[in-house]
Amino acid sequence: MRKYVGQPLPKTDAIAISTGKPVYTEDLAPAEALVVKMLRSPHAFARIKSIDTAKALKIKGIECILTYKDVPGVRFTLAGQSYPEPSPYDRLILDPIVRYVGDEVAIVAATSERAANEALKLIKVNYEVFEPVLDFEQAIDHTSVVHPEETLTCNFDIGMEKGRNICSTHTLAVGDVEAELKNCEVVVEETYYTQAQAPAMMETFRAYTYLDHNDRLVVVSSTQVPFHIKRQVARALELPFSKVRVIKPRIGGGFGGKQTGSGEVFAGLVTLKTGKPAMFIYSRTETFTSTTSRHAMRLKVRMGADKDGFIRALDIENLSDTGAYGEHASTTFMVCGDKTLPLYNKTKAVRYHGHAVYTNKTPAGALRGYGATQGTFALESTVNKLAAKLNMDPAELRLKNIIKAGETALAYHGKVLGSSTLDRCIEKGKELIGWQEKYPFQELPNGKIRAIGMAVTMQGSGIAGIDTASASLRLNEDGHYNLLIGSTDMGTGSDTMLAQVAAEVLDTPPEEIIVHAADTDVSPYDPGSYASSTAYVTGMAVLKAAEELKQRIIECAAKVLEVTPEQIKFDGRELKTLDGSKVITLRKLAESVVVGTDKNQLVGNATYGSPISPPPFIAGFAEVEVDPGTGKVEVVDYVAVVDCGTMLNANLVKIQVEGGIAQGIGMAMYEEVHYDEYGQLKTSNFMQYKIPCRKDFGRITVAFEESYEPTGPFGAKSVGEVVINTPPPAIAHAVYNAVGARVTHLPITPEKVFMGMNASKK
Repeated sequence: MRKYVGQPLPKTDAIAISTGKPVYTEDLAPAEALVVKMLRSPHAFARIKSIDTAKALKIKGIECILTYKDVPGVRFTLAGQSYPEPSPYDRLILDPIVRYVGDEVAIVAATSERAANEALKLIKVNYEVFEPVLDFEQAIDHTSVVHPEETLTCNFDIGMEKGRNICSTHTLAVGDVEAELKNCEVVVEETYYTQAQAPAMMETFRAYTYLDHNDRLVVVSSTQVPFHIKRQVARALELPFSKVRVIKPRIGGGFGGKQTGSGEVFAGLVTLKTGKPAMFIYSRTETFTSTTSRHAMRLKVRMGADKDGFIRALDIENLSDTGAYGEHASTTFMVCGDKTLPLYNKTKAVRYHGHAVYTNKTPAGALRGYGATQGTFALESTVNKLAAKLNMDPAELRLKNIIKAGETALAYHGKVLGSSTLDRCIEKGKELIGWQEKYPFQELPNGKIRAIGMAVTMQGSGIAGIDTASASLRLNEDGHYNLLIGSTDMGTGSDTMLAQVAAEVLDTPPEEIIVHAADTDVSPYDPGSYASSTAYVTGMAVLKAAEELKQRIIECAAKVLEVTPEQIKFDGRELKTLDGSKVITLRKLAESVVVGTDKNQLVGNATYGSPISPPPFIAGFAEVEVDPGTGKVEVVDYVAVVDCGTMLNANLVKIQVEGGIAQGIGMAMYEEVHYDEYGQLKTSNFMQYKIPCRKDFGRITVAFEESYEPTGPFGAKSVGEVVINTPPPAIAHAVYNAVGARVTHLPITPEKVFMGMNASKK
């Protein structure tokens, strides 16, 4: 029986955040910091012919105005990924070519916000306007080339053909798909469109910078990836790595958006130019228009099966819109296939292929689910379509075809699945939603129709063979511990969870462990909070560091008590011999080795990276109510049954699932990044960009079917991203079961449902 792991402990920072303590980036910035503002492009695609800052510079309080003529000319990427980054180096700090409405034109730094805003109005820019590439389906071989420059580089071949507006190309194929499809007795195919989705986190992007007493640039940023930000800033500003320090305070949400850099480079440049602290806070509109959103995709799916319902062939062709820059283009594209193809492993041939293309729109980037969300919508909608054609229960169809523990798959790269309870998740989900009684639909007395639908999904836990995390745990002189980590708690409670892991090993209450996270000068290296890596990768590093420290404590006590380590037992407070004849308290031992005669502070260090990325699984079930007169859809109940291995904190993992489902409902029914015919973003604030509130859907029921992942800390896998994937296909399935409208283009709006109903009657 575990004491701390799995227990529903509260977040360590819960009281500080809920009582408004100054813990966020803006709270910590000095009052005298210069205000940084950005002049942005009004055009989707243009070249700056001339720029006049003379009048603006005369405004009282203006410290500097920087244009493309005043900045380093090194290309870089803002993608927060481990070196060598797979994202192309296609950005300049300021570029004479602007590639979307909102692209950076000039940096203004002033002693007040009023002065900065006044200066922005006085900067005169003359543009040569080009024809923009706005439709990603027309991007390849368009007459306009988004990135004509010769200085764009990639660290390795990602299949780029920039002259054709192709940022990345990828193919994963096993077996002869075309031959297998011909042999299948039942074949279904469909084309799906998933929209761009904004992260819509509560705290917008922000960073402040200053020079320390050694003239090192210190960057304090609301980021998920402090170590990657350090590398970005050093490259872009042409600084030695040793001259940059990044500190991450509390984060008011990120959802993957803050895996991409934003204001750090701009504020840092102002500080280097002026020698003064600088603060860049993105407005809500800037966060929508000038950071990143989910990649919009078009997915063409063909699926073949035999008459018994075994899926034998699967082909997915993808076209992904990366926008004006290639942050995360190749990796999001690959994940879309990698986290979907292995789900059904009775196949004889599978293929995933296509391109990510440049357009003149707001750049796409990381967002919770990272490609698997889009792939899951297409795959699961097709499975539901196959079930209808076979006249088979879609739950039974899945139970026949899903991968199980101990099995492999054609697209699983020779690996064997170490853990899964997806079959049990499906069975429990059916029970909780009332599948047998409600499927497929029920007509209500008021004329509305109730129906249920389902989907399953998988994700990953960290990036196999690439990302590694380190942890350092030390025993202090009074017997408590310091845990140093580089991971980023962005509201998920990961600091709390990691303290629980260490506490379990050391048999001490988590409050005895002080967690210090994400300061690149102090923390050991960690790639950051993305790719569902914290619990699995960083968690294992913490576990191993705690085990090493525990062993050192025992060895030290054995030396003091003059016995062998095998004769010592440690209960977290005392170390005593097995026969109980000799004993020393942890506090006394700690005192002796830190400030006593021995002076050898005990520390445990560990680094962990995994050759595999064990997938968590979810079975999601949606119950909707549809008004056939209007096409309006209401989510009455949503059931999610989760296999995330061992739950490390019962409260935090449940909240993760509930939040992810709400975000998935938003993608399914409400959220869409929308542009006009000139490339102007129309959904640039919360008046136009709709996210669901708690009253916009009914019950959310979350249950768990724990597995034990042998490579994870105490058997744990990830849970952060997988939770968003099932609502779009499950809700679409329920809508189809209700009124026969098969919505293949997200979001599912009343108009699409109504038109789909009319089309199905013809």
